Amino acid sequence: QVQLVESGGGLVQAGGSLRLSCVVSGTIISIDAMGWYRQAPGRQRELVARLTASGTTAFGEFVKGRFTISRDNAKLYTVTLQMNSLKPEDTAVYYCNADRIRRIGLPPVSSWGQGTQVTVSS
Repeated sequence: QVQLVESGGGLVQAGGSLRLSCVVSGTIISIDAMGWYRQAPGRQRELVARLTASGTTAFGEFVKGRFTISRDNAKLYTVTLQMNSLKPEDTAVYYCNADRIRRIGLPPVSSWGQGTQVTVSS
């Protein structure tokens, strides 16, 4: 069984920073990519940032250099999203995603965390 545990959400003033972390646990061989998505009320879930196992990154257009995504080489299957210069429009529930998790004898699966609230006040 695979579990994603997120941490680091909260309330911050506009211009501030937050760091989100996600740890994937389970009997895992590899994960093709990990990333963060967000969903604001009344809107569709959208990509924030994604990092592949080979180091390729992708960001939502709204990020515009404000966020970085990285993995912790000391901890397997941990990804961190550093968010700087936050704006009120960044307010949303942020979800961690692990894509194509490979386990022995099982087909690859994708999995989502439960989400962590990020609120940016003006």
